[in-house]
Amino acid sequence: MKLICLQENFKKGLINVSNITGKNLTLPILNNILLNADKKQLKLSTTDLEMAIISQIQCKIEKEGNITVPAKLLVNFINNLPNNKIDVSVKNNVISLKCENYNSSIKGLEAKDFPIIPKIKSEPIIEIDSFEFKSALEQVINFVSISDIRPEISGVLFDFNNEKKAKFVATDSFRLGEKILDIKNSKIKKEEIRLIIIPYKTVQELIRIISNTENSLLQISIENNQILFNVGETQIISRLIEGNYPNYQQLIAKQFDTVVTIKRDDLIKAVKIGSFFSSKINDVRLKINSKKSQIEVFSQDIELGENSSEIKGEIKGKDVEIIFNHKYLLDGLNNINTEKVIIGFNGETSPGIIRPESKDDFTYIIMPIKL
Repeated sequence: MKLICLQENFKKGLINVSNITGKNLTLPILNNILLNADKKQLKLSTTDLEMAIISQIQCKIEKEGNITVPAKLLVNFINNLPNNKIDVSVKNNVISLKCENYNSSIKGLEAKDFPIIPKIKSEPIIEIDSFEFKSALEQVINFVSISDIRPEISGVLFDFNNEKKAKFVATDSFRLGEKILDIKNSKIKKEEIRLIIIPYKTVQELIRIISNTENSLLQISIENNQILFNVGETQIISRLIEGNYPNYQQLIAKQFDTVVTIKRDDLIKAVKIGSFFSSKINDVRLKINSKKSQIEVFSQDIELGENSSEIKGEIKGKDVEIIFNHKYLLDGLNNINTEKVIIGFNGETSPGIIRPESKDDFTYIIMPIKL
């Protein structure tokens, strides 16, 4: 293999693919990056056997070939080179890199020992603006369960069962976020609409790579329980999580005994201050008083003391007192960007429902703490 590549292009490709390497002790080759040069471009590939990332970079290819190289060493070396052309050559499983007055030889492993990355040949079932897609995922990803006890909630649900709207859902059983994204201007095949669950790590990598890529169309293809995300010059191939996602819709009440409309920033500030006085279970108590059109945010710790904050709001329905985990409450509020939020309650033991005041594209469900 012999080629000439710009440091800037090489560095960008390595940033896209290297994040899932360096963590495998039983299969050392998974800590390597596969470099494959064909007639037109250099292809960088990595995998952890659950997910693979492939990124193409434009180079001047003088001789085709391939090799796998330790990711950490290659990334550190390329990142610290000057922004100039790099001469790359491979002989006897050693890759030589030259840039200005810097020369390096790195011992690699044969490409034939690298795991085979699945190829998805199916046509895309959807094409969508990559930044819009990323923004939707960012609103729900923090609610994914980090435990493997229930695999079906250890990822994000993609619901493509509507030709005009896509839903993204994540839960850890204590709270749940649902984001609805308008896809009416995107291409989606009616016969391909479905429910799929994407692993948390895959969603993380997708968000990261889109963030490092110029805004473009994201294409999604599915085949044999594998999903392909194609954005810019990079592809992510991942397994899907098998199983049935919980029927969360039954938790979203259509009517509420108490409905509160309140300024989001005021409630965030009161809950943050209340969190300083919260007990070890991170509890804050909301006391809803309809006559005074007031919400009291109360917290108490035997060793620290207590705090009470009063906020004015529009309240319809019954008075209610309900206890929430302040971290979970703030997570929901911080994922809403409207001036006011609407919160629905059905007593102290039923989940609270939080939505933006003027939009219906995000719903946050938070389970109360029962003392």
